[in-house]
Amino acid sequence: MAVRSQSLFDRHIIAQAVFDSFRKLNPLSLLRNPVIFVTEVGAALTTIGLFFQFGEEPFSFVLQVALWLWFTVLFANFAEAMAEGRGKAQAKALRKTRTRTMANRFKTDGSIEKTEAERLQKGDLFIVSAGEIIPADGEIIEGVATVDESAITGESAPVIREAGGDRSAVTGGTRVLSDWIKVRVTANPGESFLDRMIALVEGAHRQKTPNEIALTILLVKLTIIFLFATVTLLPFSIYAVEIAKTGSPVTITVLVA
Repeated sequence: MAVRSQSLFDRHIIAQAVFDSFRKLNPLSLLRNPVIFVTEVGAALTTIGLFFQFGEEPFSFVLQVALWLWFTVLFANFAEAMAEGRGKAQAKALRKTRTRTMANRFKTDGSIEKTEAERLQKGDLFIVSAGEIIPADGEIIEGVATVDESAITGESAPVIREAGGDRSAVTGGTRVLSDWIKVRVTANPGESFLDRMIALVEGAHRQKTPNEIALTILLVKLTIIFLFATVTLLPFSIYAVEIAKTGSPVTITVLVA
């Protein structure tokens, strides 16, 4: 299976990512990322400060803080949208390859017919020769061949697959490089390794790994600590000004920045 990797600078992906970076400004979608959510709240407060002048800072300073905060949020959204866009594009390429693959299926009378890979059912028999793509997951029942599994495993070196033993399983989407093999299908349409990989890439919601859950909990705790430390700056500064009888307390812009 020769699936072209998606370019990092694909203009279609970039254009969609720019649009999605603004669409993701919805606070409800940012709640799962507490750091960026807090940054967006700070950006909103600073932007409001541009019009109401809460403190004594010059307009240009407040404007710079607001722009940098909004840039941080948009850049984070853009990076996430780029990752999602590349994943969806790769899944689309995989699905296109899946639908274009043809299989040499054995009929009940022993003859061979050309059919689409998606029409193969569990238990069907097909034959694959050198240069052809294996249309479905299966088990070799006859023959031996070298198979390029780089599209699935990432390993560039071809592997030997043969009938019998623990090297008889083949994966749909891989390519036979030499000889031929006769294969029995072991997965129904929609249940193959390639189908599961496409679903994983396309899935917007997936179960988080333990490391991701632990990192999210850590970020939430650090964000709460940061907010607590920031909020206490204002009463402490007011108290310090009253004791020293000089200076002025910190402003909202300074707290946000």
